[in-house]
Amino acid sequence: MTQTPNRVPEVTPAFWLIKLMAVTMGETAADFLALNLGLGLQVTTALMTVGLVAMLAWQFGQRAYRPAPYWAAVVMISVVGTLITDNMTDAMGVPLIASTLGFALALGLTFAAWFATERTLSIHAVFTTRREVFYWLAILFTFALGTAAGDLVSEAFHVGFLATGVLFGLIIASLSFGYYVLRLDGIWAFWLCYIFTRPLGASFGDLLSQPAEFGGLGLGTVVTSLCFLAVIALTVAGMSLAPRRRPLA
Repeated sequence: MTQTPNRVPEVTPAFWLIKLMAVTMGETAADFLALNLGLGLQVTTALMTVGLVAMLAWQFGQRAYRPAPYWAAVVMISVVGTLITDNMTDAMGVPLIASTLGFALALGLTFAAWFATERTLSIHAVFTTRREVFYWLAILFTFALGTAAGDLVSEAFHVGFLATGVLFGLIIASLSFGYYVLRLDGIWAFWLCYIFTRPLGASFGDLLSQPAEFGGLGLGTVVTSLCFLAVIALTVAGMSLAPRRRPLA
């Protein structure tokens, strides 16, 4: 019997590398479009949402995992997830603690509905359109939640970009230890790491791009975004050519 192909990638080191680059670029690209180009949050959000819909349409048109449409959708959803939180904070005045808790609740409800409907949250069995809808909805909420949590720690709690990145890096390291040594469930280890790579990447993106007076290194959003975009493109090309590897989650 022919096995139905999965529509999302295996979890390999290359997966985490490109995901980290995508979330970092999501932070810097959103700032570049909204602030440096002067488009503003509302216009930038509208444009990027249209782009996200187009990339998701491309992705949903596939019946098996293809690196280009999948990672194009991840990059766009990273930008949109960042903009959703930024709109709530800067345009609507929603406190970061409230948005963090709200997105955590939304993600939890998504997982609950996904499991109640499909009886699994496995990323190795996303081979129907309904499961893929749940998958991308969860991805969107992880980006929005990670943005809110990262901003809460670095800005509202005045921890700073570098210390925030180190903090979330240590959390991810502890989850990795739990998975490999303490036999933490692979599905939950994956989703928790997926959430925390967002503030990890965003913190280092801000550290590189923001001016020195704001605690950054002053490289700017253009240089930072282009560098990470180049890494993403090269990694996607490598993933397209590389042989399949054993999943890590």
